[in-house]
Amino acid sequence: MEKESYHFEVIAQDKGKRLDKFLVENLPKTFSRVFIQKLIADGHILVNGIGAKPNHKLLAGESIDALIPKPVKTEIEPEKIKLNILYEDGELLVVNKPSDMVVHPAPGSWSKTLVNALLWHCKNLSGIGGVLKPGIVHRIDKDVSGLLVVAKTDRAHHDLAEQFKEKTASRVYWAVVKGVVEIDNGIIDLPIGRSVRDRKKMAVSFEHSREAVTKYKVLERFKNATLLEITLGTGRTHQIRVHLSYIGHPILGDAKYGSNAPGIKRTALHAKTLGFLHPVTKKHMQFKTELPSDIKELIEKLRKS
Repeated sequence: MEKESYHFEVIAQDKGKRLDKFLVENLPKTFSRVFIQKLIADGHILVNGIGAKPNHKLLAGESIDALIPKPVKTEIEPEKIKLNILYEDGELLVVNKPSDMVVHPAPGSWSKTLVNALLWHCKNLSGIGGVLKPGIVHRIDKDVSGLLVVAKTDRAHHDLAEQFKEKTASRVYWAVVKGVVEIDNGIIDLPIGRSVRDRKKMAVSFEHSREAVTKYKVLERFKNATLLEITLGTGRTHQIRVHLSYIGHPILGDAKYGSNAPGIKRTALHAKTLGFLHPVTKKHMQFKTELPSDIKELIEKLRKS
């Protein structure tokens, strides 16, 4: 793999600085702190010839070598699949993903993914995500519908990833959950990690886990279900599904986390609103979508029950 290399010698005035902060200050501005920390974790940053941690405190005279992998050209096949694109320019696009589409290729789903469709549509995507995830800044599950922003350029990818990490990008979901949620507004602040019982699932866990915060607001109550508006304080895998299941209100149709439901064949969760600053113009952009027909029909049935 071709690499772009940088070399630095630590001088007295930089003594005591964290390695990641030093690199943010000295590498090209298109490299975000998130990207740099990933480079360190992946062993692409060497201090005196060996790997180091992001919080390594620098000493005068130390040498730093940064070896930046160049984006690998994807070999995933473009496929002519219709996309619902809400916005597009030279840096990014915003797409409304249907519920039956996987975001990127993976074992068992090498074709008909959003990435396959994107490669047919726009040819060039950011390479930061690697061979299988070109352009993918964030993702939603296959059976979840809604909004995603996709990066066409590396600089857009760096900037957008930083916004998601710093929680300046906003995401709002609507979900139909089992049971009547009694409290109008709530915050679920419980860490999430890999389930010890089923490694294919996530779970609330206080060991080998990461902080996870989910906020919800009741929009409408039904006889045996509730429509919620949900905002994310963090972006962990399956976060909304795990948190709601843990408090006894799994999302309707979510067989993985405890709620098969008549009237819908998939998880009744939709990424309804997405907001962020354009990575180049810095203009605030916000996109909203209508609920898909299957969730609308489910809500109508619940209103009549």
